[in-house]
Amino acid sequence: MEKYLDIIKNSYSGYWNYLKQELLFQNNWNNYFYGLIAISLLVWILEIAFPWRKNQALFRKDFWLDTFYMFFNFFLLNLIVLIALSNTAAEFLNDILGFIGLSLSNLQLFNADDLPKWLGLLIFFIVSDFVQWNTHRLLHRLPWLWNFHKVHHSVKQMGFAAHLRYHWVEPVVYKSLLYVPLALIANYNAQDVAIVYFFAIAIGHLNHANLGWDYGFLKYVFNNPKMHIWHHAKELPNHVRFGVNYGLTLSIWDYLFKTSYVPHSGKDIELGFEGDEHFPKGFISQELYPLSKK
Repeated sequence: MEKYLDIIKNSYSGYWNYLKQELLFQNNWNNYFYGLIAISLLVWILEIAFPWRKNQALFRKDFWLDTFYMFFNFFLLNLIVLIALSNTAAEFLNDILGFIGLSLSNLQLFNADDLPKWLGLLIFFIVSDFVQWNTHRLLHRLPWLWNFHKVHHSVKQMGFAAHLRYHWVEPVVYKSLLYVPLALIANYNAQDVAIVYFFAIAIGHLNHANLGWDYGFLKYVFNNPKMHIWHHAKELPNHVRFGVNYGLTLSIWDYLFKTSYVPHSGKDIELGFEGDEHFPKGFISQELYPLSKK
């Protein structure tokens, strides 16, 4: 038990020092704090220059709430719970495997150093995106997870910052289901993985932006604003009542597994979910909402 308490303590101090370094000493290209700001500003400029819904205000409904969510979920949430929880869970899993004479390093399918860097990162990206696509489906299929996911679907006007409006339980679910598959394929250093994360953030921002793009033939590979708007549609036909277009970065999974749905442009469809008029409007009340539901 003492070992796990030390891991939790070191996780808090380690991430706090990392966060200070990110904020005060912007001395590397893979700085997540300023990278998020740069991507957000770039996509916002694109929204301003090429608005799909021209009557939507520049500071749309819940713009500042979503901006707060963006920084809270991407940075403060790690400090509050995610890093300590992830490190503790990883050590616990290693201890369980060690008890039966195994370790994740023994089970790895390959070593990233044995592959060209581009190929290793491509495998990392594809595996992680596929696992997250399946996890996203679970968020819609399981009622208790859907209550958490409602926070993201409470968005009523789409804009780039809506990308990171989600309940703190969601990344716990995503990271839990991602940990073993990613640990089995290889180890990657943080600088290499930053390339994948920045790309995913950019695509996610664009998916939620007030842009009417579908990228032409690339729409069958990458998720896009015209496709993702239907994921947020308030009303869907009964045969897709659990949701559509689950892709985070890649759309290919939806086309392969028949969960794609883009009947028309979707420019002015109503967003949300049934009963969302009663959903809490503020950050704290939205975070507490799932705890009040069975």
